Amino acid sequence: MKIEPVDRQGTFTGTRVSLRPVEDGDAQLISRFANDQRVAHMTTNLPFPMSDEVAHEFIEDALAPARERDVWVIDGSISQQAPFLGLMTLDDLDRGQSEVGYWVAPDFWNRGYASEALATLIAANPHANASIVAAVFQDNPASARVLAANGFMHLGAAEAYCPSRGCHVPSWTYLRNLSDAAARKIA
Repeated sequence: MKIEPVDRQGTFTGTRVSLRPVEDGDAQLISRFANDQRVAHMTTNLPFPMSDEVAHEFIEDALAPARERDVWVIDGSISQQAPFLGLMTLDDLDRGQSEVGYWVAPDFWNRGYASEALATLIAANPHANASIVAAVFQDNPASARVLAANGFMHLGAAEAYCPSRGCHVPSWTYLRNLSDAAARKIA
């Protein structure tokens, strides 16, 4: 009997945005927005500066069959917005838990796209998680509000390395417990 791998990196649709897997054609936009310090300074996984070649490598890694991180484009096409608003990542941890990360291009800030994209990801629960964790830098209260609006509970303070800043930055850690049904899927 042959077991087919489950495609955890499908497309998930919300009201105004959808989450779709990254494509090679996204590399130029990824590098463009990652080279904006307002974006890069708020992430733990974007090198700065980022060349188009590094963006292509990022996409190759995101689409590799043996990946530990799923990456989606936050796509606004379904609401006649730009087809690339930002990125959302979900890193596979253990014990039925993943870590979410996200960023939205500055042109689309303060419109609720990150909140809706996160709600869409939670509803899809592609890793069949019992819980999702997240960390945001303390100088990024907008991302903390996105997490709180989606039912994440503040756990405490820590620090995380920011490649674009070249140092550890104070952060807040959050946890979102998901439904019992999701927890049973992984058992």
